[in-house]
Amino acid sequence: MSDTILITGATGTLGTALVPLLEQAGAKLRLTSRSEHRPDRNAEWVQADIATGSGLDTALRGIRTVVHCAGSPGDDGALTRNLVDAAVDADVDHFVHVSVVGADTVPVVGAVDRALFGYFAAKRAAENVITRSPIPWTMLRPTQFHDFVTTVMEQMIKLPVLPLWRGVSFQPVDTQDVARRLAELSLGEPAGIVPPLGGPTIYPMELLARDYLAVTERRRAIVNVPIPGRAAAAFRAGANLAPAHPDGTTSWEDFLAARFPERATVTSDRR
Repeated sequence: MSDTILITGATGTLGTALVPLLEQAGAKLRLTSRSEHRPDRNAEWVQADIATGSGLDTALRGIRTVVHCAGSPGDDGALTRNLVDAAVDADVDHFVHVSVVGADTVPVVGAVDRALFGYFAAKRAAENVITRSPIPWTMLRPTQFHDFVTTVMEQMIKLPVLPLWRGVSFQPVDTQDVARRLAELSLGEPAGIVPPLGGPTIYPMELLARDYLAVTERRRAIVNVPIPGRAAAAFRAGANLAPAHPDGTTSWEDFLAARFPERATVTSDRR
């Protein structure tokens, strides 16, 4: 068994941030892609499709540690099952997984829950596959990424008004902060569920929306909509937050300033 680390989702937001950190640490990497990819100068690329299982036997051959950054909001459990089954066959001895704060506490039981919070059910399904497998594992649950917040806002801003979730707050964490923690865990021994990783500050959703409108120089009326369902109730109770672990180093304000350097910026004294 070699010390090569396999990274799934290496071309995604988190994988792109993680790869150079592990390279700087001297790790030997193998990266997967569903389509042909130009090889990285320091990493081996292998074509593999987790959804179908095609190429996984080759991708996992000789691998000690798998870092699973790929995912699907609709069928993450099935994808993870394919990867775990192949990893068991390949005698992998450390499976590192990125989940989300609230995967184990946000109930997704009704139609509204599934429509708005199905991601949490998918992550929970993936967690169950991993924790029930014979492979020693490590699981990191971060809060929502800064990029998640901007993606949600960009979808909502297509409407004439912003229909925000009344009573909901977020604790956005930076991708680089998560990648740094994930790199440490990938180079270590299996640790089970590790402490969550939250951003440095908790913000009401309305404040995040007003910030986003400011930096994108757009105007929208904001409507705080009461969302029914058990999942929304769990969000209002803070199930998506990690107040005891505000360990991220990059604030929402700093993220916006870096993402939109040519636009108006927001500062913490606006509250």
